[in-house]
Amino acid sequence: MKRKVMAEGEGSFNNNHGVAWWRGSLLGKGGFGSVYLAYLKKPKSRNAFYRPVMAVISAEVSSSSSLQKEKEVFNNLHDCPYILESYGEETTVSENGQMVYNLLLEYASGGTLADLIRRSGGCGLPELDVKRYTRSILKGIDYIHSHDYVHRDLKPENVLLVPSGSGDFVPKIGDFGLAKKVQKTKRRMFDSSIAGTILYMAPETLVDNIQESASEIWALGCIVFEMFTGKPPWGLNPNETIEELCKRIADGLELLEIPSGISKDGKDFLRGCLVKNHKFRFTIEMLLNHPFVSGIDDTEYLVRF
Repeated sequence: MKRKVMAEGEGSFNNNHGVAWWRGSLLGKGGFGSVYLAYLKKPKSRNAFYRPVMAVISAEVSSSSSLQKEKEVFNNLHDCPYILESYGEETTVSENGQMVYNLLLEYASGGTLADLIRRSGGCGLPELDVKRYTRSILKGIDYIHSHDYVHRDLKPENVLLVPSGSGDFVPKIGDFGLAKKVQKTKRRMFDSSIAGTILYMAPETLVDNIQESASEIWALGCIVFEMFTGKPPWGLNPNETIEELCKRIADGLELLEIPSGISKDGKDFLRGCLVKNHKFRFTIEMLLNHPFVSGIDDTEYLVRF
């Protein structure tokens, strides 16, 4: 996990360290807690759980229910190279008696996919990189769904870039604070508790409050679109209201314009993800076998460091 590094002393828990790790600089603050660097106190020790450098999300125990729920999700998604690793949890006590819940995670020194796209200056990423990142994210989504979860907030900000032994970065899905278990019933139950980021929400989510596996394929299509173009799906019109944006996404006739300067396979892949009717959207299996990503060898950069 990577956020913008802030000055020492800006966080609330700076002197609140763990048993085996030191708390470092504040990286950023999110909806569920503050994110810090964390360093193993004895970096040369053969600690089976921790890495020499990690990220730690911290919140007061009294307001850490969402963070603890995220840890439960990580417990069930612990063996996929395309999902951020969780190293454990620990409750610490500060000098003034404040109890703090800490979730220790893999540190993504490459930042987020959103950072990488932003650095393209609105030009987008090379197609070979788009292919490789897309296949990795797709495999991560497949793993999440195979364990009966939906992420519900897939977007470039929640794809973290972790260095590999090959000198490249492995994109990994993180931030499971809004994830939920899929109901295994033939009858769809109405769920009013939709969550996520509107720019990446599927039409059926906005119209019928449906957030299922097909909705994540739509979000993937939006991410791929952004990697190709360097711009967010549906644009950023400062004069457009949230209601107007939702209406455009939900409108069955208004489609995202597929970028012209990409390969035929890239265009077909995007069209398959961005079908407005979720019943006709490509499935994960179809996408994994699609020629846009099927020829990518993603094993060469999965060397552990």
